[in-house]
Amino acid sequence: MEHGASSVPAALPYYVAFSQLLGLTVVAVTGAWLGLYRGGIAWEGSLQFNVHPLCMVIGMIFLQGDALLVYRVFRKEAKRTTKILHGLLHVAALIIALVGLVAVFDYHKKKGYADLYSLHGWCGITVFILYLVQWLMGFSFFLFPGASFSLRSRYRPQHIFFGAAIFLLSVGTALLGLKEALLFKLGTKYSTFEPEGILANVLGLLLVCFGVVVLYILAQADWKRPSQAEEQALSMDFKTLTEGDSPSPQ
Repeated sequence: MEHGASSVPAALPYYVAFSQLLGLTVVAVTGAWLGLYRGGIAWEGSLQFNVHPLCMVIGMIFLQGDALLVYRVFRKEAKRTTKILHGLLHVAALIIALVGLVAVFDYHKKKGYADLYSLHGWCGITVFILYLVQWLMGFSFFLFPGASFSLRSRYRPQHIFFGAAIFLLSVGTALLGLKEALLFKLGTKYSTFEPEGILANVLGLLLVCFGVVVLYILAQADWKRPSQAEEQALSMDFKTLTEGDSPSPQ
């Protein structure tokens, strides 16, 4: 019975593999778009701006999505190991996204452009701040040893909800930025099915598909990581030590 409860659901590996194929394709198509139609990337000169979309897609979309899937993929590993991997992927996403933000702000400063005037800019900085706060809260409650069992239990549903919500907002913000970049460069030519516009539209659809697949995997209750017997015992011991509760005879 225990073996059946901890086995991997039959369809889960296929959905996870599909999500990774989509995610890597999103990154590759982003690179192709920037290389073919925007001149590539560089930290200096006019190509510095291109660092921004590439870093945001890698960090706020691909790596953030993978961090959310950690608890579905690593079902039998030690819970603390899984937590650390989950946290590290989010750290990597934050660092890469921060590089993307620095690139665009530095580019705007050199060119004398205004910052944060568009809907994309407002949504982008809001999502990044929410993501940073989400990580700090997650670290404080789930990795830092000072949080009590009851606090962790009460905060966990909020952490899960905001994790999925921030990921969804990240995808939406990327779509806003993609549309903004196309309108700035192509203008009215966008409606004439320019090759760059078509490729960027494909990229937008891939972003949506990646987001939908990740959220679908997260939404399946029977695909959640099952609690291991030792984890349940440790949870009861931790609760007893921190709150003075007596473990249930069950």
